Amino acid sequence: MNYKYRLVVTAVMVATLAGCSGGAERRRQANQDFTYLETKPLESWTLPSGAQASQVNDYVIPDQAFSGELGSAVDIRPPQQVLALIPGARSVKSSDGVTLVLAKPEELTKVWLLTQRLIAERNIQIQTQSADAIETDWISWTNEDEESEISNRYRIEKSSDPSRNTYQITLIDWREGGVEKPVTAINKERYSILMTNLVTARYDQQEREQARLRAQELVKQIPISMGQDRSGLPVIIARAPYNIFWERLPSLLGQLGFSVEGRNRSQGVVEVKFKSPDDEFWTELGTKPIQLDNRTYNLQLGDLGNRTSINVTDTDGKPVTEDALKSLAPVFAAAIDRANNS
Repeated sequence: MNYKYRLVVTAVMVATLAGCSGGAERRRQANQDFTYLETKPLESWTLPSGAQASQVNDYVIPDQAFSGELGSAVDIRPPQQVLALIPGARSVKSSDGVTLVLAKPEELTKVWLLTQRLIAERNIQIQTQSADAIETDWISWTNEDEESEISNRYRIEKSSDPSRNTYQITLIDWREGGVEKPVTAINKERYSILMTNLVTARYDQQEREQARLRAQELVKQIPISMGQDRSGLPVIIARAPYNIFWERLPSLLGQLGFSVEGRNRSQGVVEVKFKSPDDEFWTELGTKPIQLDNRTYNLQLGDLGNRTSINVTDTDGKPVTEDALKSLAPVFAAAIDRANNS
């Protein structure tokens, strides 16, 4: 008896029209009737008696058979896109499925090992397996865009040539409501991308977790001091790479009376709300209190290579005073020292 693992489609399926009302049929079909299918075939033009034919080729419809769906069979959902979550990787879509071209052999090895681990964790059964290829058993998806349960099988393979670094996922068998059907080009592309995105999303999750663990180790030695930005304005300087300090900052802020309200890593912005601890806290920490009012602020981080700059502004984007910024630097340093000694 084949084991089927139900995969719940979540945020990875970026093209799912979750905001639309109605059932699966409404999400897949155009919101109109299909009376155009009743259009009568074109007829040859009959010239009036005595008229002379004049031919213009600008609007000639080619006389050939065109393949494709019609009416309610036309799928209007936007195409799936491969999530670019593996740095340096390039995705290639073809009739065979989805191929990831990775920058380094080490990246291919990591993706392949992750795939094997993901299959084991999800209890996905394997029909055949070799050093460079895996064929899965039936996998069932829960997807509100489909009218019945969808099951499919995949072939996942990696290149054996060290100079190519390719990783490919191909949908090879298709089943709707328990009935096997031919794999259409649209379904092959859509569900090959979906499986690829599950792998890339897991890769991204793994890398973030490893970065967090590295940050916990490296953050033990982060000197904090005052400095200047490129414009000569005062900023706090943390002598740690941006990605390391970014992962450590929320827990550091939580010790000092700040609550994190929002973060945008690409912009380097952390929105915080400050409520100053009592005098006993500052005495225990061994620093003077932070010279900030109890209100909301934005911390702006800057990537300086092996260092990270920190500036503080109010909600209107106005920088806090230099004295307020200077009061924050020794507090950060003391909090890091306390964490190292705890």
